Amino acid sequence: MLAGKPGVTRCAGISFLWGTRTYVVGIVNVSPDSFSGDGLSDVDMAVSRAVLMAEEGADIIDVGGESTRPGSLPISAEEEISRVVPVLEKISKKISLPLSVDTYKPEVAQRALDAGASMINDIWGLKRDSRLAELAAQRGVPIVLMSNQRDVSPHHDVVFPDVMSVVIQDLRKSIEKALSKGIPRGNIIIDPGPGFGKTPQQNLEVLRRLEELKELNLPVLLGTSRKSYIGYVLGLPEEERLEGTAAAVAIGISRGVDLVRVHDVKEMVRLCKMADAIVRG
Repeated sequence: MLAGKPGVTRCAGISFLWGTRTYVVGIVNVSPDSFSGDGLSDVDMAVSRAVLMAEEGADIIDVGGESTRPGSLPISAEEEISRVVPVLEKISKKISLPLSVDTYKPEVAQRALDAGASMINDIWGLKRDSRLAELAAQRGVPIVLMSNQRDVSPHHDVVFPDVMSVVIQDLRKSIEKALSKGIPRGNIIIDPGPGFGKTPQQNLEVLRRLEELKELNLPVLLGTSRKSYIGYVLGLPEEERLEGTAAAVAIGISRGVDLVRVHDVKEMVRLCKMADAIVRG
């Protein structure tokens, strides 16, 4: 039986009080082939984007060096380190927000933590390398565990009989692995993984059924910004999906998510404040 939802998670000296408001995670991509068209290869431009996001009200900055777009090729740990570490080193000297590294490679995560990161965001939910869990436990940092169906549906074309059951079962396995490696329950955040190995209709179903994640009793991060299923519904390219993203974020907040991971920080901070005023009172 899973214990109750942690009331607070500490990260870089900051307390995240779950249930009080929605926290905003700003995305800084240093992968030139980012799916969303916002990838940067220039360190100073990436740092400037992070500083702007901090000014716009972001609570966490998430830095990633490997593209997660469908069909993208993996890069070596060395290449990923060369992209994210210089950015993290510079950002950490300019802003005091917690910094997250978006990686599933323990070698990258270790170097990122040394460079100023204080959170790990694993899109594979520890499926790829359990050493990542050992590192998070040793360093005492929060970790985001995402449900990713690309291992069974790399082309996003497998129709699961009950996609939410698949997501919850997947997350349970990730949570159990994290706990078995010594990660405190209060340092675990879950992500249902819309856009990863699910059809457009299944992604929409996950959004409709987010409340079912409450049975896992952990804070929930929703990463829905500019995703392809928004383009599927609206028939719009990545750079024109702001309104679709806003709708998905608002629905997510109404269904109990605790953090939203977004590209457009200023607009989503305002949306979160309004949605929280309605939903949380």
